[in-house]
Amino acid sequence: MPRPSDATPAPPPVFFFQTTLSLEPIIAWWQARTDDANPGVAMLARGILREVENAPELRGPLPDASVLDAHQPLVQALMVAMFPPASFEQDISGAIPPFQRQSFYHTPRFAEVLLTPDKRVKQPLNIDAATMERHMVHMVYAQILEKLYGEDMPDHYGSIIFTVPDYRIGLYRHYSVSFNSAFLDVRVVGEKPVLDAAQLEQLRRHPYNVSLWRELLPPENFALEGFNLLHLSDVTEQEILSELKYDLLERDVLQASDRLEQIQEKLRVLFGRPFLQLGIAAYDEKKKAFVDFGRKINHSFLMKQLQRQDASSGFRRIYQQLSELRRPLVLEDVATADIPEDLREQLTSIGIRSAILALLPYGDDAVGLLELGSPNPGDLDEFAIDKVTAFLPLVAVAVKRNAEEIQTRVQAIVKEKFTAIHPSMEWRFTDAALNLLEKIDEGNKNAEMEPIVFQDVYPLYASSDVRGSSTARNEAIQGDLIEHLTLANRVLKKATEFQALPILDELKFYVGKNLRKLRQGILSGDEVSILESLKSEVEPLFEYLAQHTAELRPVISEYWSNIDPELGILYKRRKAFEQSITQLNDAVSDYLDEEDRRAQAMFPHYFQRFKTDGVEYNIYVGASLVHDKPFDLIFLKNLRLWQLLVTCEITRLTHRLKPTLPVPLDTTQLVLIHSQPLSIRFRMDERQFDVDGAYNIRYEIIKKRVDKATVAGTGERLTQPGHIALVYAQAREAAEYREYVDYLQDRGLLEPGVEELELEELQGVKGLMAIRVKVKVG
Repeated sequence: MPRPSDATPAPPPVFFFQTTLSLEPIIAWWQARTDDANPGVAMLARGILREVENAPELRGPLPDASVLDAHQPLVQALMVAMFPPASFEQDISGAIPPFQRQSFYHTPRFAEVLLTPDKRVKQPLNIDAATMERHMVHMVYAQILEKLYGEDMPDHYGSIIFTVPDYRIGLYRHYSVSFNSAFLDVRVVGEKPVLDAAQLEQLRRHPYNVSLWRELLPPENFALEGFNLLHLSDVTEQEILSELKYDLLERDVLQASDRLEQIQEKLRVLFGRPFLQLGIAAYDEKKKAFVDFGRKINHSFLMKQLQRQDASSGFRRIYQQLSELRRPLVLEDVATADIPEDLREQLTSIGIRSAILALLPYGDDAVGLLELGSPNPGDLDEFAIDKVTAFLPLVAVAVKRNAEEIQTRVQAIVKEKFTAIHPSMEWRFTDAALNLLEKIDEGNKNAEMEPIVFQDVYPLYASSDVRGSSTARNEAIQGDLIEHLTLANRVLKKATEFQALPILDELKFYVGKNLRKLRQGILSGDEVSILESLKSEVEPLFEYLAQHTAELRPVISEYWSNIDPELGILYKRRKAFEQSITQLNDAVSDYLDEEDRRAQAMFPHYFQRFKTDGVEYNIYVGASLVHDKPFDLIFLKNLRLWQLLVTCEITRLTHRLKPTLPVPLDTTQLVLIHSQPLSIRFRMDERQFDVDGAYNIRYEIIKKRVDKATVAGTGERLTQPGHIALVYAQAREAAEYREYVDYLQDRGLLEPGVEELELEELQGVKGLMAIRVKVKVG
């Protein structure tokens, strides 16, 4: 990693604020301790103050930090209040003049991490100088409002992460930074600007309008004396694992070499090994072999071994060992490790002297192999396994998803973003806010919001999908395009009777060719290319003909009367289809919302609904979600029965709506049974809840895939109009729902009979089963 020049000038002070180093705030702190209830503290305070009396040059504003050089023992004694000797060697803490970039007192680790040789604070890699200046301006004004006007300014920046180079190993590390301004005094210079309530509110509403702040609170009217404290906490492992999680959940992350190199760089930081190599190979469980799925997903540095997969190969024997032990294999020194010789030769030939090989688990299967290698013996050892297991499931999920979607990727359905706090969880946010205020009132100005996590909640999921929506949409597009071209062709034929233009014959040929092509079916891209040609070539000609040939005006007018004035295209069948989808979705959504309001009265729970080509919803319920009611599994059973009742009624509702729709569409109903509790966490950056853990990610993937499930041995779609499909993975999960089915059949809501079905493997999800029952819609 290149080292920036130490001669680079530091950024200027925070525009025109007067900032002065002073020890007066810490001296005042010790003076307040001379009568401390703790005799030891009082004795220490009096001793320190006696030394202060003998050093009058340390009192008042200090011209610069060099004044302190002759009084280092006394400065150290004063700083004991913030720099405990017991943790001095481990803490990453430093004191700096007010909002400046040079430290006058710090721990050894602070100097190592954040200071240049001349004790200046390094510029973080992830924050430019201008952004840092803006942040310091914001903090200065927050101190002015708090200490002179008694007003708290919200922290609009949140937690700050510094990414700092580590020149020892040529990598970088992440540190969470907290600023403490308890030993900073804000003094008025001249007259104190008067702010009324409206001006204070204006400042709160425009925290980034520096011109406004400077106008209402001119910098020349304030001086800052004392010092700030900076404390850094190494959060490299947490940040890297968090970044890896989001990286590995993105589509195609393993398809592009540059993305893989980014992941490799992050793993180098995580392990502190600048020459670490990452390899990933995908495994086809059906073929029992490592394969190339059509595009470059295998980035393995063991590729030569992977291509030789016979039973006698060294890699095959190691793979069998990995499969049996189900734990990573650590080769601390490849030269002396107990491995087959051909594998040793393969590793040493590419400069790998230390390695970890780990299967990528996905349920009971392995979806690939993770390879970590280093050119230095001993770089990777048993102590590295904990870090490997922390991200291994995420890599497995990414490999599985990438392998499945290479040939079959479809456009993702954009869901509504969850932004509001659900009423059932509002109490938890209120408690967290109260706890935060309590910490601030106790003097912890740098307190942060505690994590919002709900443990051991039970998920319920169901969907009402429009059967054949993609086919119906394509047929509507095809029909509109055929009619559009037919109208255009009618104008062109009529025009040839009055105009002898060769372009008319060429356009008639183009339109006729596309009409014949469309009647055979529509392909991706047909709509765009045809409409672009009509817009750019055909319709401008119509405008010319209408102006110069009066006989053509009626047929051209007929053409334009069929074109949607807003969209500029013929939009009849598609409009009818979209209206039908909207009418179905609105009816189902309204019904669900109303029924959930009733269900919330039974027992509070989290409810989340999405609209796509259909409606799907999630429910989470559990003891951790409520604070004023005891939770019992009877409430879970009640919700499960409620869910089945609601699904029956949605089937009947959509059946009744079908004859009234512009395009008669059928819906299918699916319920996913999941008996194990999981955890959900509120993501502060995204303002929504998400499930945690690799197992839960697999549950999310199953939810997205299961609507395409087919019955084993028949190829028949599991979901059928007029039926409810209940999908489960374990037999015991279905027992409870069979009782509910019996009950609803007795009530006459379901037809007699139950289909017990086994499902085909669903893009890597094996072993799913289903119950299918028919709803009595009449």
